[in-house]
Amino acid sequence: MDVSQQVQRVMERIRRAALAAGREPGEITLCAATKVQTDETIRAAIAAGVRVCGENRVQELVAHLAADAYAGAEQVHFIGHLQTNKVKQVVGHVDLIQSVGSAHLLQAIQNQADKQGIIQDILLEVNIGREESKGGCMPQEAEALARQAMDMGAVRLRGLMAIPPVSAQPGANRPYFAAMRQLFIDIRQKMSDNENDIICLSMGMSGDFEDAIAEGATMVRVGSALFGPRPPMRSRLPS
Repeated sequence: MDVSQQVQRVMERIRRAALAAGREPGEITLCAATKVQTDETIRAAIAAGVRVCGENRVQELVAHLAADAYAGAEQVHFIGHLQTNKVKQVVGHVDLIQSVGSAHLLQAIQNQADKQGIIQDILLEVNIGREESKGGCMPQEAEALARQAMDMGAVRLRGLMAIPPVSAQPGANRPYFAAMRQLFIDIRQKMSDNENDIICLSMGMSGDFEDAIAEGATMVRVGSALFGPRPPMRSRLPS
């Protein structure tokens, strides 16, 4: 697969989806989900115009950082499940942690960022489909978790993230995206003193990012539409 061509195709799809929704294409950020991709593939995506890379696994993040694979990207995000015992490998090494779904993890990030003397940007992950198999806080818990984040000195809340239930039915996730948009608006209004910081609504992936854009996403996380089906994990990067 020609990564450069795929990047341009995805960017064009984002542009068309934004215009169809009456939005400016520049309002939506493409986050390339680089799970199990090689250093060379990541570099090719950045050369083709990708400005934000998102990693799912701590081991891969560490390896790609060591290889300087993200050179040329404006930001690197962590978008996968983060265990508290690996927080120190992520805090301060990425621009945004998108997957903060519990008070326990939030506190661990605060402690590590405070130790480093930095402010770590985060998104709160919301389990909008209320699925037992997925991480994230329940929708009714999001406001309390947001308030906890706002009270922390070494964490800055930038918005919300969600992964709706998997569905092969076109448009099936639009109600979840719409619910996330409303939750995002509600939290911004209730945190009016800090609403200028809360600007990111990260939702939508390869199979449904156009629907997410139609419902208000400001960031979409796209992997297979850019890189094709994921190859097997390499032995040097255990799962």
